[in-house]
Amino acid sequence: MNKKVSGKRPGPVVLDVVGKALTADDERRIAHPLTGGVILFARNFESRAQLVALTRAIRDVRDDVLICIDHEGGRVQRAKTDGFTHLPAMSRLGELWDRDVLVATKAAIACGYVLAAELRACDIDLSFTPVLDLDYGRSGVIGDRAFHADPRVVTMLANHLTHGLLLAGMANCGKHFPGHGHVEADSHVAVPVDERTLEEILSQDARPYDWMGQALASVMPAHVIYPKVDPNPAGFSRFWLQDILRTQLGFEGVIFSDDLSMEGASVAGTVTQAARAALEAGCDMVLICNHPERADQLLGELDVAGSKVSQRRIRKLFGRRRPLDWNKLQQEAEYRAALRQLKELELIK
Repeated sequence: MNKKVSGKRPGPVVLDVVGKALTADDERRIAHPLTGGVILFARNFESRAQLVALTRAIRDVRDDVLICIDHEGGRVQRAKTDGFTHLPAMSRLGELWDRDVLVATKAAIACGYVLAAELRACDIDLSFTPVLDLDYGRSGVIGDRAFHADPRVVTMLANHLTHGLLLAGMANCGKHFPGHGHVEADSHVAVPVDERTLEEILSQDARPYDWMGQALASVMPAHVIYPKVDPNPAGFSRFWLQDILRTQLGFEGVIFSDDLSMEGASVAGTVTQAARAALEAGCDMVLICNHPERADQLLGELDVAGSKVSQRRIRKLFGRRRPLDWNKLQQEAEYRAALRQLKELELIK
């Protein structure tokens, strides 16, 4: 665990910051007792030095908040320049699997290691990866972010990717439970509906969440409605989160809501109503992104007593070893070997 994490009890809200340096309003929101995490985006990145200064500034305000990022590789990667490796879309690993299983699993470990080592060198605790959705060829928003169409292949590649993450000191987040790959609508701008039965979903899309077992550290549910199962989107459904994920699949890690400012969350009402619904359904932490005024509303209206169980889970997501600084990372044998392997496979330039 990152030694900077204090003995405080951070709250359930994960919010973002406006730009490349903290404003007074950013600092006020981060300092709020309901805040438990900060998520970074591409707009928060200009250079490694700037990113390190930003994470240091966040730690100066609160040394007990989880610093997160959406950094998967392919088209979802927030830092791509100034030395950061532009990692492949995960579908490239699936294509490699179809040609050579063992090479693909080694490449997945290398991808996870490079991803996590570079982020940890900038004092980022967690990336919301891997995508466990199946590639049905239907979802534009998922698309090449998915490893494969076969849940067995998705599970194997995701397990090896998360092993690479863990070797570099980072936990993981599987998304989007129980599966976003079968719907065409994008939950950022619409409310997707998946008309399949519970049996169909559990036999295919939800399999990786079962098969990964204890390797899965956290989960993000989909803003998708499965009307034959529950009238609520999965992230607001006690049935999906408690009966299926926790009880039937035995998941013990952290559950994050997806971004409550997305259109897929609008069915739950205001941002505060959505946060309450997500927490009551079983989420441990809720994300609010890209709308500072909604973050202020949420922090002003939400009243949640911290759960001891949630705190225990959340602590496990902080960086697990002291990160190397960037220059030392460039000389580390494991990092250099991982980069060399990915270059030989033409997965990176």
